[in-house]
Amino acid sequence: MKWDEITPLVIRAQSEDRNAFGELVARCQPTIYAQALARLRNATDAQELTQDVFIHVHRKLPQLRDPQCFMGWLRQITARMAINHATRRRSMLPMEGEFLDTAEATGPNPLESLVQSERAVELHAALEQLKPVDRATLIAFYLRSRTLKQMAREFEVPVGTIKRRLFTARNRLKEVLEGVTVGA
Repeated sequence: MKWDEITPLVIRAQSEDRNAFGELVARCQPTIYAQALARLRNATDAQELTQDVFIHVHRKLPQLRDPQCFMGWLRQITARMAINHATRRRSMLPMEGEFLDTAEATGPNPLESLVQSERAVELHAALEQLKPVDRATLIAFYLRSRTLKQMAREFEVPVGTIKRRLFTARNRLKEVLEGVTVGA
């Protein structure tokens, strides 16, 4: 699958071109199935999830702002739907009442949620203190899930430069965060 062929298909599919969407499904289905299978570890569930993902994508495709982000967007949808599928499946298993009485609560408690929220605020504040190129590099890689090749095209630099920028930007972010922690 060539990445430069995906974007025009996405644009055509967003214009309600059914053939373009069918081609996207044909090209991306093996990747999405593999991701679903890795997460669910059941071939039947993975097939079902793959179909559900493409139904969801068909409805939400007009909302995708940047067609070049299609593959990352598609992978994120698959990951979220796999989690939902696994959770829904687990909740459907019959359980004994005694088991539920002795089960511990899962998930973050209110204190953990507060700490996580404060860390997110610190992280965003630290990102704002970085140079624009460092901030853009980290955001593209970690928040927008861009690959190194995609970033190299976007920033118009070699992949090696992107790797160096990521290394440098992570270190600078670490220094800023340590300064926030130490100074607090």
